[in-house]
Amino acid sequence: MSESRRVINKILVELFNDILDIEAAALKNSEFGELTVTEFHIIEAIGLGEGRTMSETAFLTGVTIGTLTTSINRLIRKGAVARMRDEHDRRVVLVSLTDKGKRAYMHHETFHREMTESIINKLQPEDDGVLIRTLVAIQEFFAAKAKEFGTK
Repeated sequence: MSESRRVINKILVELFNDILDIEAAALKNSEFGELTVTEFHIIEAIGLGEGRTMSETAFLTGVTIGTLTTSINRLIRKGAVARMRDEHDRRVVLVSLTDKGKRAYMHHETFHREMTESIINKLQPEDDGVLIRTLVAIQEFFAAKAKEFGTK
């Protein structure tokens, strides 16, 4: 393996580990410390709108309805999510964020914005394309692996 490949590998491994660890620590050290990273991603998928169906939310998070139901039940107990039936079709279950859930969403959004801005601010405008192509290549690799392993 060439030296540049070793460096890239080392950076990627450390980056992914750091992202998970730091995101979890940033969330734990907030008023939302009882929420897990997975729960924050569900909150992010539900969004600030009027609500989403369970099916939409499951699709956006890449989990089954059963797995999502378990997480939604925990988020309801924690006061971050509300569940209700659709007024026009009682078979459809909608989930939306409570005030606490909306604050958690904004907290998580701020973390992601700070992460993105810290990177963008260190680049020259002409570097954006290279970074985007690189990140797309990384994303495509993981998407292919997720498909291969049946995780998405």
